[in-house]
Amino acid sequence: MRSLILLAPLLLAVPAVAQQAAPADQSPNDQRYVRSALPGPSLPENSPPSAYLRAAQGALAAGRAGEAQQALEQAQTRLLDRSVPLGQTDTPSSNPAISQIDQALQALRAHDRTTCMHWIETAMATVTAQGM
Repeated sequence: MRSLILLAPLLLAVPAVAQQAAPADQSPNDQRYVRSALPGPSLPENSPPSAYLRAAQGALAAGRAGEAQQALEQAQTRLLDRSVPLGQTDTPSSNPAISQIDQALQALRAHDRTTCMHWIETAMATVTAQGM
C-alpha cells in the first residue's frame, strides 16, 4: 500500500510531461507548432502600424525577440485591415510593407538580427511615406 501511495504522484505526472512535448514530425520553426502567447508591446489598442514597427525595433535592439515578433505580427495585421470592394476580398494586399514585415519575420526566425532590423527600417519608411 505504501508503494502505491509513493508511485501515485509519478503516475499523475507522466501525462503532463507527455502533453508538453511537440510531436516528433514538428520542429519549433514549424508554423503548425502551437506556442504559448508571446509578450506584446505595451501600446494602445488602436495604434498605427508605425508604432508597432517602432516597438519591434526597440524590442529587437534590446534582445527581446519574442516581443519583436509579436510587434511585427501586430503591425502586419494592422496593415491587412483594409476596405475592399465586394467580390474582391480574395485579392491580396499590394502594400509593400506587408511583404517587408514578412521578410523581417523570416530573418527573425533565422536569428539574423541585422537583416531583421533592415527590413523593419524599410517597412517603417514605407508606412511613414503612406501616412500610417
